[in-house]
Amino acid sequence: MRFSRGVALASLVTTSLCAWFAQAPARADVSGGVLAPSSPLAGGTEYGVPSALSKGPVVSELSFPAAATAGRPPHLVLRIDEPGVATVDAQVKVISLTTHRAVITVKLGWVHTGRSLTVSWPRGAVLQAGSYEVSLSAHDHGGAALLRGARNVLTTLTVRPVKRPPPATVPSLPGTGTPPPAGVPTPAQTVADGAVFPVAGAHNFGGPENRFGAPRAGYTHQGQDVLTAEGTPVVAPLAGTILTTSYQATGAGYYAVEHTAVGFDFMFAHCEAGSLAVSAGQHVAAGGSLCHAGQTGDATAPHLHFEMWVGGWQAAGGYPIDPLPYLEAWERSPAPG
Repeated sequence: MRFSRGVALASLVTTSLCAWFAQAPARADVSGGVLAPSSPLAGGTEYGVPSALSKGPVVSELSFPAAATAGRPPHLVLRIDEPGVATVDAQVKVISLTTHRAVITVKLGWVHTGRSLTVSWPRGAVLQAGSYEVSLSAHDHGGAALLRGARNVLTTLTVRPVKRPPPATVPSLPGTGTPPPAGVPTPAQTVADGAVFPVAGAHNFGGPENRFGAPRAGYTHQGQDVLTAEGTPVVAPLAGTILTTSYQATGAGYYAVEHTAVGFDFMFAHCEAGSLAVSAGQHVAAGGSLCHAGQTGDATAPHLHFEMWVGGWQAAGGYPIDPLPYLEAWERSPAPG
């Protein structure tokens, strides 16, 4: 009885297999061959059709602004994914849409997939105002490239120029477009009173950064710099009385302040250490020695920082004025004696 059931089962399996092969079409180019069943029928991948897992790396995360201000490039965060692949070789470029040339190139090297990474821009890299596109190229160890379309453009960036605040307005002097305040002597009047140039040696007035009103961190420059050699004598332009002498490590260095007979207060800053020749309450004549030019305090080169005040130095209601027209007038006047 058991033997008969086994024979019947074997006969049934043989009959089913023969029926399946009879239905499968024979290949024309290979004798005795048959076509493999297609993927919808068999649930697998048909030979010669790439799997979805072998398409190459893709960008799955991107964080980057559409606009920024001129200067350092903004933060770029991205993530590259590729199933079954641990690392890909990647490179980021920032391309000017004006010149169509790369202005910044960052070779990321082999980076891990499936992780967010922040692009480290090169030291000193800056973007000027304009329009840019950011592109990414990447490939895996098998050579499969990033699937992002033409030129692998990630995004575009509009860079706006820096908006600079207008310079602070301060009272001006004769020769700068604003009449002098009532009662303030003109440069010509001070020359007539015997004014002398405060630096007794070769000198120059530097550039825009040395001018009265030049922007500084949190304030404006309240005097005119007179660049000269270390140790050059500094003298009083007009006769007067010394109000104070002191030292300011993070600013004026060694300095002296004089109140003149015509009403101006003068401030002389960055004197050479140990060179102050006056003290508070002392009377000085025009051309009298005050100190030597130096670079004490907040200074990077030897010079005299010269301030002129109306209404009292650092006094309530007092204010600085541009010394340059006066300095130029004194520079042209003949030396005394």
